[in-house]
Amino acid sequence: MKEYELKYGCNPNQKPARVFMADSSDLPFEVLNGRPGYINLLDALNSWQLVQELCTATGLPAAASFKHVSPAGAAVGLKLPEYLKRALFIDNIEGLDDSPLACAYARARGADRMSSFGDWIALSDICDETTAKVIKPEVSDGIIAPGYTADALNILQSKKKGTYNILKVHPNYHPNEIEIKQIYGVSFEQGRNNVKIDSSLLTNIVTDLSSFPDFAVRDLIVSLITLKYTQSNSVCYSYDGQAIGVGAGQQSRIHCTRLAGGKADNWFLRQSERVLELPFLDCLGRAERDNAIDVYISSDSDDVLRDGVWQKFFKSKPQEFSADEKREELSKHCGVSLGSDAFFPFDDNIIRAARSGVSYIAQPGGSVRDVDIISKCNELSIAMAFTGARLFHH
Repeated sequence: MKEYELKYGCNPNQKPARVFMADSSDLPFEVLNGRPGYINLLDALNSWQLVQELCTATGLPAAASFKHVSPAGAAVGLKLPEYLKRALFIDNIEGLDDSPLACAYARARGADRMSSFGDWIALSDICDETTAKVIKPEVSDGIIAPGYTADALNILQSKKKGTYNILKVHPNYHPNEIEIKQIYGVSFEQGRNNVKIDSSLLTNIVTDLSSFPDFAVRDLIVSLITLKYTQSNSVCYSYDGQAIGVGAGQQSRIHCTRLAGGKADNWFLRQSERVLELPFLDCLGRAERDNAIDVYISSDSDDVLRDGVWQKFFKSKPQEFSADEKREELSKHCGVSLGSDAFFPFDDNIIRAARSGVSYIAQPGGSVRDVDIISKCNELSIAMAFTGARLFHH
């Protein structure tokens, strides 16, 4: 297939629309089911690059959950502890422990379930039946993977009344080294961002704490590769082989750090016993449940707890999760890793990161205030590496 005609571009008024190869070669993917749109394909091609790199860098299957050209979550295939299965509402799916790919997607989807609603999925490996079972009940626009088992394909083709978008990517495709795009009729040309993200980027540790444990190296790689395909400015908090908070597309670095930090905090709070034991109504849908959890752990919890409202979500009225209790819960967590796609201009970013349990940081360095940033890391017992690699993506 050398060309694919689209229903429309970013918006319904943007017609005609198509994707094609400028050199008249075949497109690097096949449409197995559905009719993907313009934004679907932007998400598909960006997310595929992410999981392919993450798999190569870690040697583990990888998955991503994409929305509007940025990852809501990304992860590698580490086994899920039982409490995390409960928090992700997938403890009823058999075979999870035997499918690292299913674990990877469950983690990626669970990083930020609010943002992942209606996501595009990318898998580094052939989709197996267990992974398809994890995907089936989720609201999702489509998936890209290098292949599908027959059972997995049958399950996925049943989604959205048979219209679910399923793409098969050609894993051996290599794009041209020069990229070209047009804005307002003006052509932009640049070399592809081929910076290799691996442990060699994490050797220039500039703080008093002068080494990273192996798990932090893995998690920092997850953060940095995630950032490579996230709309900038951005930072990414990661933990246990997965992104837990992505702060995409903010104009201010501190706003990135706060946004992603808030998502990371929510990720931990959703695993607390207080949330795991919420008495949801059996008839409540997945999206309504996720929305209720998000509000319950926020400062606006009265929106789901006041009389006349809680009855729409719960069998009995839950106890309020107070600010002090949430702080106490979050204080139990440390060992979080944080990547940044550009340098930190002020140490307020480090202070905010530490509040969310960050112990390890990787950032390019190069600010006139690098000394202040290093000093604050030393004060807060954080190990930090300067990678020398900026990762802006637009």
